[in-house]
Amino acid sequence: KLGSVAAVGALAWKVYQDYQAQQTAQTPAGAPNAPQQAALPAPTVFENLTGPQIEQHSQAMLKAMIAAAKADGHMDERERGLVQAELQRLDADPATQRWVEAEMQKPVEPRDVAAASTSPEMAAEIYLASVLVADETTTMERAYLDALAQQLNLPPELKTQLEAKATSTA
Repeated sequence: KLGSVAAVGALAWKVYQDYQAQQTAQTPAGAPNAPQQAALPAPTVFENLTGPQIEQHSQAMLKAMIAAAKADGHMDERERGLVQAELQRLDADPATQRWVEAEMQKPVEPRDVAAASTSPEMAAEIYLASVLVADETTTMERAYLDALAQQLNLPPELKTQLEAKATSTA
């Protein structure tokens, strides 16, 4: 279900870009609060990041995946497998593996996950990764996703578009 964090980033950026284009089309030029469309940053792709940025981004994505997986109070086999697959893809060192184990023991706090976001694009990426991991059919995971979207300050339309994209790629 989740090929790689880099693919999630590119997908989230595309949804965010489409959302911004829609907002620009719906808002008359020069109107207050008109979105700025001119300079959207490129999607977060690992090849474009430096060492510390890669570490920060990877931890943010893993934190989002772990929290979403645990939002219903436990991690099932599928959810644990997604996190483990990402660790293998990242060729995680022992320190990273210990960090992941510690994250798995922490309580789920949408505010902590959202705090890792450094831009609106990354907020979209964190939310999309979370939706891909979470089982939205459980009340607790749905509530977690709603709380996370609120903490990330995602507009409702963008949240809906990200969820639709997650469903179409499942």
